[in-house]
Amino acid sequence: MARAERQAAVEQIVESFNDSDGAVLTEYRGLTVKELQELRRSLGDHATYNVVKNTLTKRAANEVGITGFDELLTGPTAIAFIKGDVVEAAKGLRDFAKANPALVIKGGVLDGAILDASEIAKLADLESREVLLGKLAGAMLASLSQAVYLLNAPLAQAARLAGALQAKATEDPSVLAGGAGTPAAEESTEDSTEAPEAEAAAESTESTENTEGESTEGASTEGAEADQADA
Repeated sequence: MARAERQAAVEQIVESFNDSDGAVLTEYRGLTVKELQELRRSLGDHATYNVVKNTLTKRAANEVGITGFDELLTGPTAIAFIKGDVVEAAKGLRDFAKANPALVIKGGVLDGAILDASEIAKLADLESREVLLGKLAGAMLASLSQAVYLLNAPLAQAARLAGALQAKATEDPSVLAGGAGTPAAEESTEDSTEAPEAEAAAESTESTENTEGESTEGASTEGAEADQADA
């Protein structure tokens, strides 16, 4: 490869690193051309899968500031440059490697951090971005529904109170006029208070009449006795 070609290849790898959200390094030794095509199809729009030269990739990694990458660049290397959902791309590589053991996942880089093979496997075990966003949206809707319920609760209570007052006003219009209604219990108390007073007045009248009657009878008797004495 001529010097100009090598420089162009390095620049292309640098661009791929800069434009990607992450990268997974693999060893493809033993995979056929057909299997490599199947791997690219399985990754879909989540990643591009390119065979690279180790020496050129080291230079490109150094240019973009990726360190600790050299030990992964051994043997036949191909890199999956991920654009989009990193988890989905990791799942695709993991599943393909299970069906095709010739594909070996060596490690990768995510947000400038070097990942080993076990960390890539853990990444593949995570839920996809769509699932996580769905759960987040569900949690937010649940919180929003709870907040709406809490805000509406006092209004509902006020509505129930207004309904109760309206029913009370229908039974006793004085409620709307600012009155407290007619207290039946107090009327009963007044009636019970007036009754003994009336009875006492009646008894007093009867006592007076009896006294007057006795006085009249006494006077009549005395008069009769005086007449008999004169006779």
